[in-house]
Amino acid sequence: MNEPLNTDQGTLVQAWQQMLPSMLSPGDSAQVLADNADPACLRVHINVAGHQMYSFDFQCIYQDTRELEVKLVDVERSGRSVDEHSDVIQELAEDYARHIHECAQQLQVVTNPS
Repeated sequence: MNEPLNTDQGTLVQAWQQMLPSMLSPGDSAQVLADNADPACLRVHINVAGHQMYSFDFQCIYQDTRELEVKLVDVERSGRSVDEHSDVIQELAEDYARHIHECAQQLQVVTNPS
């Protein structure tokens, strides 16, 4: 395990807000929020482009300066919760989790500046 994350949460949220949209498909949008209960945790909300009207909520917890744990919290379609176990949703969730991990890699200059 590397050093614990000691990057200011506000700085982290701002960096994620700037970087994450560039990692997503054109038309997708993302919102990154601080988790007030845990300074090493971010909440990521992704709206999927297109007619499906899906949105995904992820909890992203920094285990240390390099390791990020990504958990799918909720999936909605047109504002209603949907079954997260369908193949389509599982594929989308895995794809977005990969983008989130790629963003975390890019942001190691912020989280692990040494």
